Amino acid sequence: MYLFPRQLLIRHFWTPKQQSEFLNIYHGMRREVYPEIIDGLVQVTRFLADQQLRNQMQELCNKVQSGSHPEVAKLLAVRSLFSGHPLGLQRLRIWQVKALSRVLFLTPHLPTLFLRYRLRSHVLELQHLDRAMLKLGASELSDEEVKVACYVRGLNSTHLSPSECRKWLNQWLQFSSALNDSELSLLAHSMILLSTNYLAAKE
Repeated sequence: MYLFPRQLLIRHFWTPKQQSEFLNIYHGMRREVYPEIIDGLVQVTRFLADQQLRNQMQELCNKVQSGSHPEVAKLLAVRSLFSGHPLGLQRLRIWQVKALSRVLFLTPHLPTLFLRYRLRSHVLELQHLDRAMLKLGASELSDEEVKVACYVRGLNSTHLSPSECRKWLNQWLQFSSALNDSELSLLAHSMILLSTNYLAAKE
């Protein structure tokens, strides 16, 4: 356990220095699939029949790929794409489901049916937590709890100040509360879209 604390000790036993180091390592592992997921959105929506939605989605992805942080309103404008064809959870291609599973630290090495079910269950649970947190008030959370909440939702909070984390979390909660259960795919994808370039200069 002394030699391999990240592998053999639960987070509660990590030192503050180890916690920051290990969380950075884990975030680096999930961040590896962020470009793949965004490329997938571009690929899948490139030939949409609805020209307005196609343009909005392509513009959103291009903005993220170019290093800009997207506005929540831009995500909500394309929400219909994530409730059915082509980006609803039940319509996603298997490689997309596996990539999103990795973002949530879930193993992708399972049968397709179980992968979809488990991904939906975890994202739905995250949305329920968002609603409970919004009802409680994020201001009631300690700085450490806010950092953990951000990290769980895709943002590497280890290098951010408490105020920066609170700003991002409040934005996330308002966004999450605007979605219904049929739009869980957008919530899952937004773990990447809303975190990739947030204060990117501090990465």
